[in-house]
Amino acid sequence: MTSFTYRRSFEVPWGDCDPAGIVFNPKFFTYFDTSTWLMFEAATGVKVHDFNAHYGLIGIALVDAGANFMKPVKFGDTIEVVSRVAEFRRTSFVVEHKILLGGDLRNEGNETRVWAVKHPDDPEKIKTAPIPEEVVKAFG
Repeated sequence: MTSFTYRRSFEVPWGDCDPAGIVFNPKFFTYFDTSTWLMFEAATGVKVHDFNAHYGLIGIALVDAGANFMKPVKFGDTIEVVSRVAEFRRTSFVVEHKILLGGDLRNEGNETRVWAVKHPDDPEKIKTAPIPEEVVKAFG
């Protein structure tokens, strides 16, 4: 379990909502994805747009995701996304996300991602690689 926690707040835009003004559930996965990348930037100090080149990656590929939608979030709400890496494994990691509205837990999600690099035998394919120790240490 890591100690680094990333928090960001924003106002829910109309374009993320259904006609009733409630956030369309798939949008939460966009919030989770954005928070994961920004969390890695905040922890490592490497800008999102430089991350892949810096570490020789194709990316931090999403291989599993889930969410629990407990209470609605609506257009104009200012929400906080709280994210942390729950577990680093050799080539993968698990991220936990919480969506808060005024401190009230509205939704939670999780992602399993892999450290993805080009396959050395076929650059059209990807493979996993060990997560660098410096990255793990950046998360405490």
